[in-house]
Amino acid sequence: MIMIVDLVMLLLVIILAIASITVKDLLESTVLFAGFSFMMAVIWVSMNSVDVAFTEAAVGAGVSTILLVAAIACTKRYEEEK
Repeated sequence: MIMIVDLVMLLLVIILAIASITVKDLLESTVLFAGFSFMMAVIWVSMNSVDVAFTEAAVGAGVSTILLVAAIACTKRYEEEK
């Protein structure tokens, strides 16, 4: 049962990573990246590496997301069509 949960978390992380680099909306990409960072923190906790999980949650899902949203607020949100 535990192995199934680990595989589901791994699959979700892979889907979030691929989705965050393929979407054209920058805000959507930032939200997907935050979800990826949060899931990585959950995986670190499941591997009993709480210090790494705390750092991932604070820096990856917290500070990086805030900085990216602030940068998007100063730029165009959508990619220009070619």
